[in-house]
Amino acid sequence: MTIAAPTLDAAHAFPHVRRPSVTDVADNSNTESVPVIDAWLNHLEPGNALSFHGVCASAQPYLVAKIAERARGRPIVVVTPNLKAQESFQQDLETWLNPPSAGKKKKELVKARNTTLFFPSWEILPHEDKLPHADVISERLETLQALKTSSVKRAPIVVASVEAVTQHTYQPDQLVERSRIMRKGDTIDPLDLVEWLEDQHYDSEVQVNQKSELAMRGGIIDVFPPTSAWPVRLEFFGDELESLRLFDPVSQVSRESVDEVDLSPAGELGILKRIHEAAPDDNLGSLLDYLPADAVIVFANPEAIDEHVGEYEEQVPEDDPFHIGYDVLRRAIEQAGLVTIELNEAPAEDGQTYFASLDDFRPLGEHAPDPQIAEAQRREFFAQLHRWLRQGFEVQVCCNNEGERQRFGEIWDEMGFKGRNAKPKAVIGTLGRGFLFEAGNLVVVTDAEIFGRYKIQRPRRLKSRHAAAARSAFDIDFTELEDGDLVVHFEHGIGRYCGLVKLPVPKRRNEPDAEPQTQECLSIEYAARDPDQPRPKLYVPATEAHLVSKYVGAGKVRPPLSVLGGTRWSKAKEQAERAVRDLAADLLQVQAKREAEEGYSFGEDTAWQREFEGSFLFDETPDQLVAIEAAKTDLEKPKPMDRLVCGDVGFGKTEVAIRSAFKAVMAGKQVAILVPTTVLAQQHYNTFTERMADYPFRIELLSRFRTKKRQKEVIGDLANGSVDIVVGTHRLVQNDVVFKDLGLVVIDEEQRFGVMHKEKFKRLRTHVDVLTLSATPIPRTLYLALTGARDMSTIQTPPQDRLPVQTTVCEYDERVIKTAIQRERNRGGQVFFLHNRVTTIDHMRARLAEIVPDARVVVGHGQMKADDLEEVMTKFVNGEADVLLSTTIIESGLDIPNANTIIIDRADRFGLSQLYQLRGRVGRYKNQAFAYLLLPRHAKLLTDVRKRMSAIKQYAQLGSGFKIAMRDLEIRGAGNLLGAQQSGHITAVGFDLYCQLLKQSVSSLKGEKVKPRASTHMSLDFLAIGFEGLPAPDDPKMDTAAANLPLDYVPEPEQRVQIYRRIAQATDRAEIVSLDKELRDRFGPVPKPVELLLLAAEIKLIASARQVTNLETKGDRLMITRNGDFIQFGGKFPRLNKKNAQPKLKEIKRLLMSL
Repeated sequence: MTIAAPTLDAAHAFPHVRRPSVTDVADNSNTESVPVIDAWLNHLEPGNALSFHGVCASAQPYLVAKIAERARGRPIVVVTPNLKAQESFQQDLETWLNPPSAGKKKKELVKARNTTLFFPSWEILPHEDKLPHADVISERLETLQALKTSSVKRAPIVVASVEAVTQHTYQPDQLVERSRIMRKGDTIDPLDLVEWLEDQHYDSEVQVNQKSELAMRGGIIDVFPPTSAWPVRLEFFGDELESLRLFDPVSQVSRESVDEVDLSPAGELGILKRIHEAAPDDNLGSLLDYLPADAVIVFANPEAIDEHVGEYEEQVPEDDPFHIGYDVLRRAIEQAGLVTIELNEAPAEDGQTYFASLDDFRPLGEHAPDPQIAEAQRREFFAQLHRWLRQGFEVQVCCNNEGERQRFGEIWDEMGFKGRNAKPKAVIGTLGRGFLFEAGNLVVVTDAEIFGRYKIQRPRRLKSRHAAAARSAFDIDFTELEDGDLVVHFEHGIGRYCGLVKLPVPKRRNEPDAEPQTQECLSIEYAARDPDQPRPKLYVPATEAHLVSKYVGAGKVRPPLSVLGGTRWSKAKEQAERAVRDLAADLLQVQAKREAEEGYSFGEDTAWQREFEGSFLFDETPDQLVAIEAAKTDLEKPKPMDRLVCGDVGFGKTEVAIRSAFKAVMAGKQVAILVPTTVLAQQHYNTFTERMADYPFRIELLSRFRTKKRQKEVIGDLANGSVDIVVGTHRLVQNDVVFKDLGLVVIDEEQRFGVMHKEKFKRLRTHVDVLTLSATPIPRTLYLALTGARDMSTIQTPPQDRLPVQTTVCEYDERVIKTAIQRERNRGGQVFFLHNRVTTIDHMRARLAEIVPDARVVVGHGQMKADDLEEVMTKFVNGEADVLLSTTIIESGLDIPNANTIIIDRADRFGLSQLYQLRGRVGRYKNQAFAYLLLPRHAKLLTDVRKRMSAIKQYAQLGSGFKIAMRDLEIRGAGNLLGAQQSGHITAVGFDLYCQLLKQSVSSLKGEKVKPRASTHMSLDFLAIGFEGLPAPDDPKMDTAAANLPLDYVPEPEQRVQIYRRIAQATDRAEIVSLDKELRDRFGPVPKPVELLLLAAEIKLIASARQVTNLETKGDRLMITRNGDFIQFGGKFPRLNKKNAQPKLKEIKRLLMSL
């Protein structure tokens, strides 16, 4: 039966009812009923269908929390129209179920009685040739498992989109079959376990970095279950599971031991397809299969759900076996006798709205007006809050954090309401919008409606350690070698890498019966002295891999291969050394001049600064905090700041600039924000205005989006000091712009400005504080920063919940375009379509109108009138258009959280850094983002284009900006960025060696001590370092023991080379100890050859630290040379008394330590 909501007349007969507060919702012991809600909720018997009208969207989570309170112990499923609505509903519901506190003394959140679970859709169309992201699978499986094991005490509330509930999943028994709990002491053959895991769609890899991967090394299995926050290392002794340890996917080092791990299936759609192919008649499961008979299903905004379902089902093929028709689902719910509740925004039949939004009372909207208008609007809204208080309403102001709560209190007092009896109750919690519940005498207001800041972080849903995993992308690594790559050997010059080979080692004379030995080597081809002769090859032992790096040049010219033993390489190296010394001297002179210049020393943080920083709506990442602190410390010094903040797109560089600007303005200084494009200027202006809305600062914009008259006014006000912060394009560095007291210049994406502007920036740097932001640093800033000639901060950690962008490179195909746009619209998102030719952009618009007739398409490009372009951008930002068809005006820094698909037409015409920047426009929030790089049909791609396309796919992980910059340098070369002369030297010796030489020059000119790598030459006749196939160490019949990484211990060649490289590059004994610990953890107990290898490396470091140049043994005699002189003990060479390798090494170590 359908029960309409009762009228509210009865409610007014209860004047004694206490007004509810936010905390009432979840605190059962305190809850007093609200009659109108009670009247509604007296009908929660199975089979009933309730329909509530006049409930605004922002109040629906509050009502669901009330339903949860009444339906105690019964699971609730909330169905929303799309992903966007689902996320915002869950966030608000979390706040109502975990009541916010009214200050710091109380806990911010009390223990929730209900858990909320997020059940997402696959975010792809079932018939697409794609699989859902591992984190999406993780959330779906967590929900199913929680429902399967739910109890009266912890009945979950599931928030799902309508797409998610109409997608098939496992039947409960199928999920049980495909899950397994492993406990310490369990017995299973490790190979059988690996086979079972592969059957559950885990991918076998060399090393586990991401969810749904597994790796096996001897008796150790690493596995990353989708429902786990960390991967787990299972260590077996035979068939017995001896230990379970969680480990960090970046360092690969264990974090903590656990007693058990739940191995859930790694896939869903892929496995369902397999189940369906094997038995097409077998039913697949749905979310309904996991619900008990007394479950409650809530439809939030059924009209919007119906509308969305209609559009979605048009895109799904009729015979799609993985889709459940919405009508079929509703009938199944009815047949199961589940309670259903519809929450409608439309007023009831009597025209009444029971829960009203606050829009009629003019709170500050999402796109705040000019500061003066905003201030007047805020004053008016505060007066309304005061009226409600006088009328006896409970007014709750929900603030994101303590900073916002304090600032609200200050403004309330400033508005003249201080000292009056009634005051709103400011609490800490996260809500999207407020509402008015007249029958319950309750008004809920959010700080966003007071300050106009709506970028609220959703609750943390995803659990992958992407933040940590991204760090690996920042190892600026020249070691990723592929066959055919040019490489540089420090001593022999430029050669061509031909792969890893195993070479037989000649037997020693005194060991004719010894087993054959091999040594793993990097094979490098060099030029022949005589062109008619075959090219010779140099075989570099893996233990000396640190001497080889990838060649990256400074232009398209391929350098000639060096001749082994020739003089050309040593001459090129000498010339480069002289050149870098001159360059280092110039750079340091600029830096010294800046340091000698007297700058302005800003004071320490004020109370307002702390309050402002406390009101940040997101959690700062650790790197971000370090960068902010470094910038503020620079500002407090008396010398001018020149800091480069380098972070990937969307990693929070702007917040560093905002806090630095706030500090400068608090000291009475002016701030200039320089950006490369008009569109980005507008966005930064909006961001700064929004962040500083509740402070009395004047922020202005200077770009072609402003009329000539307005520009003239702003320039005048900059000169008289009435403008505090100005955001602008290159217009800001023109001669007519004069500041009264400029204190800080922030330059965003410096590499996109012209040479003339850069010269002006250089002049600025000697007397004004300069903060430069860059996402993909151009090689110049990169190498300057790396070589100590400039202060640099890197933000390497992505914000929580960030997922890498799924990148597809394909030929132009209108079916792909249609699918991509439809998928994004299904989840309530928007699309960037990049077509970089103004002459044909209107034709492209007409094609899009045919491909997706329902989509609202707007066009934007740089040749449009400023007003028209501004109008287009505003429409798109406000969500009034589905697709922005534009040129590269969107390239820099544009931040539209709701746009999560980008389609780039003719991607072959863009440079790698440009493609990376463009792709960075999406995936800035936590939804899976998609990038499509469309290439012309049947086109033969140039080698460079092919390399760019493979690189952009290769560097899909988060935080790849540094690697992209290096790849771009490699593909396009450094050109004339360093001047022709320096480019010549880079071509001659390669970028890596050039940077090393420059770093050394800078350090020596600065008088810094450089920690050397171990440089002692070591020849120990009782030890074969790096050889394989040797007898067991310390075999009394043999003279030589092996010191290496055995194949059966570290099976992968790349991993062995990497470990050898790390051993050779170690600069102190602590690194060797740390590596020893890591090897034991990752590969199991360390065999004798590895122990000897690490001990030999430690001895080499001790010898180097004592300036020993040569260390040699002959039989029992030890010869130690320092600067050509033998070191003798009592006038004799020391003798080694021990017979076996390990005691001998320890003896040598003791002797060296005594020097």
